[in-house]
Order: sequence, then structure tokens, then C-alpha cells
Amino acid sequence: MVAWSDAERSAITGVWGKLSVDEIGPQALARVLIVYPWTQRYFSKFGDLSSVAAISGNPKVAAHGKVVLNAMDKAVKNLDKIKATYSSLSQLHCEKLNVDPDNFRLLGDCLTIVIAAKLGAAFTPEVQAAWHKFLAVVVAALSSRYF
Repeated sequence: MVAWSDAERSAITGVWGKLSVDEIGPQALARVLIVYPWTQRYFSKFGDLSSVAAISGNPKVAAHGKVVLNAMDKAVKNLDKIKATYSSLSQLHCEKLNVDPDNFRLLGDCLTIVIAAKLGAAFTPEVQAAWHKFLAVVVAALSSRYF
């Protein structure tokens, strides 16, 4: 179990409260697919992913980005039991989807960039540190069935 300070809890929930899943989710997933094109292999049923414009305008990418961020909401609401919260999701990604667990980290990095752009000066180093810790716990939880 991770120990969260009151300041970290406040920073994490504060960041989350300023985000729109419908806006940030599609942007973060599109960024992953653009910056790390090898991740596209997991989305072969999404249609055209041949260019930045195709990815950015792809409704399936946008929809799945929202799904991903809605799943992140569960972690924010269950900070003290993130691993248990993501147990079945980890199992799905490991055993059925065969997703490389490093992709969770890549998504977290892209999500952080999108959030930093959105929040600007409000995404202080202290807030970023708490957010980074949170994402590290989420990535570990999603990767837990792989080990």
C-alpha cells in the first residue's frame, strides 16, 4: 500500500477535478499513438491510423481515450486500493489483450504532457510530483498480473 500525504491527495484530486475526460482522454491516447507508433498494433480494429490527422480525427481513438480516462477515475476515487481496483483490468490486458506493460507508462507520460499543457502554471512542480507518484502506482497496478 502506498502512503499518501494530505498534500498529495489534494493535488491528485485537484488535478482530476480540473480535467474533462471527453477532452483529455482522446488527446492523451492520440498522442501515444502518434509519438509511439508501434503502440498502434493494439488498435488494428480502429481503422485508419496512418497519419496525425487520421489518428486525431478517429472517433474510435477518441472513444477509447474516454474509456481509459474513465477507468482512471476509479483510481482517483480509490487511492488506498488502486491495485485491487485494477486487478481485473490488469488481468485483461495481460492475459487476453497481451499489451506490453511498458505502454501503460507511455500513456502516463503522454497524459502528463496533455495535463501540463491544459493546466499551465497551475501544474506546479509539487503538483506534478504528486501526479507522477499517482501514475507510478497506477502503472504498477496495471502491470501487476504480468509478474
